Amino acid sequence: MSINPPVAGHAEMRRSEMLGLTIDAVVQIGSAYWLRVPVGKMHTDRYVPLHPQLKTLLDDWQLRRPEGLRSNLLFTDHGRPVNASRIEAAVRKAAEQAGLGRVTPHQLRHTLATQAINRGMSLEAIAALLGHRSLSVTRVYARIADRTVADEYFAVSEKVEALYDAPRRLPAEAEGSEMGKLRREMHRRMLGNGYCARPVEMDCHFESICESCTFFVTTIEFRPTLERQRNDAAAKGQVAREQIFDGLLTRLDEQAS
Repeated sequence: MSINPPVAGHAEMRRSEMLGLTIDAVVQIGSAYWLRVPVGKMHTDRYVPLHPQLKTLLDDWQLRRPEGLRSNLLFTDHGRPVNASRIEAAVRKAAEQAGLGRVTPHQLRHTLATQAINRGMSLEAIAALLGHRSLSVTRVYARIADRTVADEYFAVSEKVEALYDAPRRLPAEAEGSEMGKLRREMHRRMLGNGYCARPVEMDCHFESICESCTFFVTTIEFRPTLERQRNDAAAKGQVAREQIFDGLLTRLDEQAS
C-alpha cells in the first residue's frame, strides 16, 4: 500500500474517491496523462492532470496486480476493496518516517491545495482539480499568507516531497482547450524546477522564498544564475530580494577564498 501516500498527496482526491478508482482510471490524451476521478460527493466525474512521477508509480502498481481479479478497482487487498483504515495507516506511517507526526489523507489534500495557491495557481484551476463546485470552498486554502506560517508550511512540504524520492489513449484533440489550460497551469506552477506562469501584473508574496530559507544550499556553478536574479531584483527596485541574492553571492565568494 506504499503507493497510497503519493496518490493522496499528488492527485488532489478525497479518500473515498481514491478508493473508487478503477483500473482504467489513467487516460492518455495526446501526449498528456489524466486521472479520471469517479463520481464523488459532488456527483460529478472529473479529470485531474497526472503528475509524471505518479504516472510511473501507477504503472508499476498495475504491473504488480495479480491476474484473474474479478474486481475492477485499482486498489485491492487480496482481491477485495481496500479498507479506508489501510490508507490512513499508510499515510500515517509515511508521515512518521518523515518526522511529521500525525497526518491524515485529507490533510494531504489540504496541503496540496494550499501549496498550489501559494505558488500562484488560480482558484478556478484548483477548484477544478479538487472537484469544488463553489470557489468559496476553495478560498479556504488561500489563508496562508503570513510569512512565519509560510516558512513552517514550506519546511513541512519539503519533507513530504522527500518521501516521493497499459492506459487508454485518446487523440490529442480530445483534450479540449480548457483541459489543456488546466494541465499546463498545474504543471508549470507546481513542478519545483519548472516555470511560474503568474501574470506579470500580479505580485508574488513568496517570491524567492526558497533562497531565504535556512535550508537553501547553492554552489559556484549557480553563480551566473544568482547574478541574473540579483540584477533582475535591482532593476525592479526589489531591495529585499536584491539583498537576498547579494548575501548568497557573498557567501559563495567566502567559500571560494
